[in-house]
Amino acid sequence: MGNGCCFGEVGGRTAVGTSMYGGGGGQNKHHNDGPNDAVGHFLKSHGYHGLFSQIELSLSASSLRDRDVLSKSDPMAVIYTQGRNGRLEELGRTEVVSNSLDPTWIAKLNVTYHFEIVQTLVFHVFDVDTQFHNVDVQTLKLDEQQFLGEASCALSEVVTRSNGLLTLDLVQHDENLKATHPRSCGKLTVHAEESINSKITTELLLRCSDLENKDLFSKSDPFLVISKIAESGIPIPICKTEVVKDNLDPAWKPVFLNIQQVGSKDSPLTIECFNFNSNGKHDLIGKIDKSLVDLEKIHLSQNGANLYQPAPTGHDYHNKDLKSKLFVDKFSESVQHTFLDYLAGGCELNFMVAVDFTASNGNPRLPDSLHYIDPSGRPNAYQKAISEIGGVLQFYDSDKRFPAWGFGARPIDGPVSHCFNLNGSENYCEVDGIQGIMTAYTSALYNVSLAGPTLFGRVVTVAADIASQALLEGQQKYYVLLIITDGVITDLQETKDAIVKASDLPLSILIVGVGGADYKEMEFLDGDKGERLESTTGRVASRDIVQFVPFRDIQGEEVSVAQTLLAELPTQFLSYMRTRGIEPKSMIL
Repeated sequence: MGNGCCFGEVGGRTAVGTSMYGGGGGQNKHHNDGPNDAVGHFLKSHGYHGLFSQIELSLSASSLRDRDVLSKSDPMAVIYTQGRNGRLEELGRTEVVSNSLDPTWIAKLNVTYHFEIVQTLVFHVFDVDTQFHNVDVQTLKLDEQQFLGEASCALSEVVTRSNGLLTLDLVQHDENLKATHPRSCGKLTVHAEESINSKITTELLLRCSDLENKDLFSKSDPFLVISKIAESGIPIPICKTEVVKDNLDPAWKPVFLNIQQVGSKDSPLTIECFNFNSNGKHDLIGKIDKSLVDLEKIHLSQNGANLYQPAPTGHDYHNKDLKSKLFVDKFSESVQHTFLDYLAGGCELNFMVAVDFTASNGNPRLPDSLHYIDPSGRPNAYQKAISEIGGVLQFYDSDKRFPAWGFGARPIDGPVSHCFNLNGSENYCEVDGIQGIMTAYTSALYNVSLAGPTLFGRVVTVAADIASQALLEGQQKYYVLLIITDGVITDLQETKDAIVKASDLPLSILIVGVGGADYKEMEFLDGDKGERLESTTGRVASRDIVQFVPFRDIQGEEVSVAQTLLAELPTQFLSYMRTRGIEPKSMIL
């Protein structure tokens, strides 16, 4: 669900960044999962998902070009983000350092890190003319300054470095020269540091008393939703509790709030108490507006605070105070290891891909086929998914060698295979880079015969075996399997069994459905849509590791398939690491 809060005995311990459904489960089925999943869907439908962290950037340079006659250059750096359309948007500027070719700028620039997109940073360095030294840098006209060079990188390239340092070549493209290579203009070093607020977690133990009964034949089934208030005044849900059934004096399991996500301890929060209804139309029992500072005071006083019923919209009425009270039985703060702590400690995300080659995709040589390779270069849905997902994940894999498989096809002179190496090799499944996947995919279209049926079980098992082997060897790696398919799977129970087994491994599974098939059964594999998966032996998945999205649902939308699928990956990653007590390598003495 996103990195809001979590709850539960094991799930609660996983703290910020874990699934809204908690991290535990084991082999015992939680009968309350259904209502809680419905609450989670309610929260997600109101727009909360994804992980973000505030990053502070510091810059320094060395061996800059000297553009001044009687002294050295007076450099200033400008940072931009580059959109998908190539347009630059300025993030900020450093101060001017006088008379230096090796400046270390003091000004820090803040940027919000989003895992699920590639954030390209562009740096321009200028020599500021002496006459402008007493002018606010924000008002300087850059075209009046001498350009010293530029560099670019993805933010993910910096944050994954163990020391948070990345040194780039500054270059200048000289339009007057026909040289194929740009001129070297020194070095630029970027240092990234995650804000401490991204790591501070507040644990709350909440309960209510004397709640109003909203049900006719039983008592209310209450749960809490905690929202932060945006500058516009609109509440944005960031956390929810589990549902406590048939109880007017409920006590909920611990919830954990990330200070970064809340804003600050003084930021206003709204806590709403709802009565759960299976149809999704939950009744508001009462609400209260308090900051974390206020909640801490409630805890210290050991006195509850009264809930209220808001006045009807459009009426000149006052809010109605209720006898119902909210109590804070525990309020504590701690520092948690974050997703970026693990990356900086050397943990890698290893990308794997499996492509559906069943006959329902259509003849690849015909334009109406989902596998059609357009001579104009326009990518098909399979190519788009590989490019967008792989384009993000490649920065978290040092060797960029990716296992790639196909399924549902008949290799030349062979039986139908439900997991064959996309590169045609009998001995190894890896290819070099995203382009290597694309090349192997295109080649396979001309070297296999599309067949069927659509089976996932074998591919999931092979991917899980790789993750299991890395675990046995003590490697701190996390694997991400992307499955792209055009049809409904016919081995649903076998796939469930494989996923349940894989839920104990460092593995997440992303599924993209292309074409117009009915994917209702596929959505059941995604833990956001219902109860946790159960195997034929009655074992329940220890955590949600599957994320599914139909490609047609996001075509034409502002968000990409990568943003939709990858938003939950850090959540699943942290759920695995924290429930198993695995610390970042850099934190292990």
